[in-house]
Amino acid sequence: MTSIPLIHPDRSRPRFRPIKAWRHFRALVANKEDTEQVFHVIEALNGRALLKNLKKFVATPEGRARLEENIDLVKLLDDHDALRKLPEGSVGAAYLEFMEREGLSAQGLVDEFDRFNVHRKSYDDLIERFGHRLRDTHDLFHVLTGYGRDALGEACVLGFSHGQNPGFGVIFIARMGGLEIRKSLPRGLPVMRAINQARRAGKKARSIVAQDIQSLLAEPLHAARKRLGIPPPTLYEQIHRELQAKGISPMQVMAPGG
Repeated sequence: MTSIPLIHPDRSRPRFRPIKAWRHFRALVANKEDTEQVFHVIEALNGRALLKNLKKFVATPEGRARLEENIDLVKLLDDHDALRKLPEGSVGAAYLEFMEREGLSAQGLVDEFDRFNVHRKSYDDLIERFGHRLRDTHDLFHVLTGYGRDALGEACVLGFSHGQNPGFGVIFIARMGGLEIRKSLPRGLPVMRAINQARRAGKKARSIVAQDIQSLLAEPLHAARKRLGIPPPTLYEQIHRELQAKGISPMQVMAPGG
């Protein structure tokens, strides 16, 4: 294994700060596009979860290989010219379509993280590499799971992410976000069940962050979902159908100014 330490000795021990988490969560509710708030909540509530997940990650051959390679995922995922050359129906083609449709970039998520991290020191240790890998694959999770960028889709992706890499901050945003979403919707829709379904799916599926991302991008999307054990998001899709039948756009739920 690389000589880079698991965790730099100068790192301070994470603090549990629920009041700070609540303040930043309310800011996120006010504007679900303000991704910086997600990082604040996770930092305030996750404690040593990231370290625990990293230890499990490096205990596997796949995880060790990914951290040894230390590929620049942002550069890989933002190379749209290369993605355009991938076969139709591939993970990479679906990812490209998703990112261009939504006006997103992997670098954009890094920029949001940097705004959060502006007064914090950066350490070249494995926990930093692992954290960046989790961050940089977030939008790939959307593509592989089938959850969109509406408020419920984001909550479900966080639920799935918690199933893969548990942390109280992540599931706090997912479930508290679900309660906020439920207030905005007609009664009887299975919002919390959809988030819990996503969490169970993430727990059962193979680790996405442990994958060779370059090879994954070239794989047919349907085959990748089957290989990774990612089931269809049936409850999420049911809610979308019911909203559309009522003339409600899922993207307007909890939209800024909505």
